[in-house]
Amino acid sequence: MVSSPHALASAAGADALRAGGSAVDAAIAAATVLGVVYPHMCGIGGDAFWLIYDAKEVRVAYLDGGGRAAASATLERFRGQREVPFRGIVPATLTTPGAVASFCEAHARYGRLPLARCLQGAIHYAREGYPVSERLARWISETKGELAQDAGSAALFLGGGAKLANPALARTLEAIAAQGRAGFYEGEVAGALSRFSAERHGFFRSADLASQRAYWGEAISGTYRGVTIYETPAPTQGFTVLEMLNLVEPLELGAYQGADHVHLLVQAKQLAYHDRDRWLADPRHSELPVARLISKAYANERRKLIDPARALPWDEVPRSELAGDTVYVAAVDAHGNAASLIFSLYGIFGACVTDPATGVVLQNRSAYFSLDPAHPNRLAPGKVPMHTLIASLAFKANRLWAALGCMGADGQPQIHLQAYVAMIDYGLDVQQAVAAPRWLSGRFALGEARDTLHIEARFPRETIEELARRGHPLDRWDDWNELAGHAHGITIDPQSGVRAGGFDPRSDGAAIGY
Repeated sequence: MVSSPHALASAAGADALRAGGSAVDAAIAAATVLGVVYPHMCGIGGDAFWLIYDAKEVRVAYLDGGGRAAASATLERFRGQREVPFRGIVPATLTTPGAVASFCEAHARYGRLPLARCLQGAIHYAREGYPVSERLARWISETKGELAQDAGSAALFLGGGAKLANPALARTLEAIAAQGRAGFYEGEVAGALSRFSAERHGFFRSADLASQRAYWGEAISGTYRGVTIYETPAPTQGFTVLEMLNLVEPLELGAYQGADHVHLLVQAKQLAYHDRDRWLADPRHSELPVARLISKAYANERRKLIDPARALPWDEVPRSELAGDTVYVAAVDAHGNAASLIFSLYGIFGACVTDPATGVVLQNRSAYFSLDPAHPNRLAPGKVPMHTLIASLAFKANRLWAALGCMGADGQPQIHLQAYVAMIDYGLDVQQAVAAPRWLSGRFALGEARDTLHIEARFPRETIEELARRGHPLDRWDDWNELAGHAHGITIDPQSGVRAGGFDPRSDGAAIGY
């Protein structure tokens, strides 16, 4: 089974499984199609992180596909500036794209089909064109002012029409299919990307691209009501999911859509996100006290700050003392192996910068770097910025139970929290969990409070009114709001092995199995 936010991508992944491919093959097939047909959300100019379950070895592997900052990416280059720009050639080239390295590394270890077979769907849609969904058309319209400022992006996305094609991207994908990692980070493609960066006074060069690698590591995990949940570690914000679950585990959450339920989860989010903003950075460059942050003992200390009757404002959270946009793909193969893959350009259309020679839309993930020399997430050459991307796997009685993930930038841990609580505490199936009314706490626009509670109107009116009474600054969304994120997942029945897939109605997705 494969679940993703676009039906064409899910179909490509399922087709790879039918051809004898592994869960990783299916995830690559689906993700690369998404990189073509959902260019506002992801692409090979972005980053990716993986959790991969090997059923034979009975172990979870973590793969870091985060792009590294270029050798010239120093704080001195930003002297006098308060933050890295959100759009343009600076964030487009401050870090190198990391996703392709991760695809090739995952395939080398777990692939069963030729890499070219995994990429054939993406190559087809890039060359022949694909239908423009209503969501893609809307995001093009809403971003057209920024896309118009870049000649490559304007030529690719602002021509109108019911179909879009990207022949240059098809050639780039063909180079990867033929040469693997070297087809992107070396040779003609890398040379073209390097020239594009240099001509526009960007940061990365050929040597930066050639040095980009994906790295295997250890996932982090915790338990919630007897379920073991794995999340991607730093530099991703996966630890916040485990911290939030620890905070609410002993509490009585009340009715699924009740004000008590939402209120307590939001308070847990406030506490965990304060820790995230203080500590999260590239662990190769900064020390993160992750064991302490995801411990039950730490949650017991911080839970005392939760007031069941009053919202805890962001600016009143006491400091703890301790020693974008995205797509998600879940794939489970016939042997019980699973791939949980998160893949992104960060902002809508990333940096809104496209290299015409390669067709690659470049990400703006480096906008997450801090320019504060004292912050753990400060910019430095070779460093990965703090990442909102997270993916998860969950186990019951040591058997794989769920692969779950979502887009939603800062909201991703909050969506993991809501979905896992819905399934574990209230018995919802994966489709019900990802389609349930959703809230996200945080700033969506300049001027909003950091603790603004955005909430879909499908919650009962009395729930929303009670949350306002408790002091939550509310932004009342419509019934279904795409800003609430796209969540997708697969669950496996421990007795029968039957897969159940869930896809988010806020997306163009599908869960396809056979």
